[in-house]
Amino acid sequence: MKIRGTLIDTLLIILGILSAGLGLKGFLLPSHFIDGGVTGISILVADATHIPLSILIFVINVPFLVLGYKKLGTVFAIKSAAAIAGLSLVLAFMHFPDVTPDKLLTAVFGGVFIGAGIGMAIRGGAVLDGTEIAALLVSKKTQVVRVSDVILIVNVVIFGAAVFQLGVEKALYSILTYLSASKMIDFILNGLEQYTGMTIVSTKGEQIRIAITQKLGRGVTVYQGKSGYGKDGHINAPREIIFTVATRLEVPLLKKEILRIDPAAFIVQQSVDDTTGGLLKRKKSH
Repeated sequence: MKIRGTLIDTLLIILGILSAGLGLKGFLLPSHFIDGGVTGISILVADATHIPLSILIFVINVPFLVLGYKKLGTVFAIKSAAAIAGLSLVLAFMHFPDVTPDKLLTAVFGGVFIGAGIGMAIRGGAVLDGTEIAALLVSKKTQVVRVSDVILIVNVVIFGAAVFQLGVEKALYSILTYLSASKMIDFILNGLEQYTGMTIVSTKGEQIRIAITQKLGRGVTVYQGKSGYGKDGHINAPREIIFTVATRLEVPLLKKEILRIDPAAFIVQQSVDDTTGGLLKRKKSH
């Protein structure tokens, strides 16, 4: 199983490298667009200094790889170093055709291929861009900003520089590339079935539990709680708190069934980035 897992990770990283290489050489570079993160910084520096992009992508990522080695482990650092080195070699030696001169298609599909590449590499246990490592470490250290906030701040600076170096139009198309890549990364990592966590507080918890598990085929976790202060004032009566996870398509059906049983039920929804174990697929009815 360990060998099989290693082979799958390696295949994902290789496919990720090729996809990112196509996104860069087949779409972005011929049109002088950039992406966010270290890739964007490398393209801007290459444009200003004429140093080969393949060298810059590896060199600028080195400090982040060192941080990854110290904080996230040897295996992660080795995989990431190999992935970034592979991307550098692809950019240096592989030929990709200029797929389309259309600027909008270039921005969107360049982002799609780069995002798919980054997503597959992450699935394989590596990164193709060191920005994610830095963002994760800053987020852990400060406890004030999230990883996504750090990445956003870094990219605002990068695209701000792109306005002055490449011009407003190319910078705006580059932002579109970044957004396209971000959505593709989310799709690769989370898939179509993005999950929603639902917390239900009700005096009819047992009926709701039966409806969710038997009628809708979903697993639940039940907590025992007490009401604090609500519409009826201070009440110390017991309440059952039910937690379940469903796909976005199933949420309206769940809410409808819950509110049919108890119109006064208190429902809280939150997005779930990932799940492991538990009853995530619907149980088959007999």
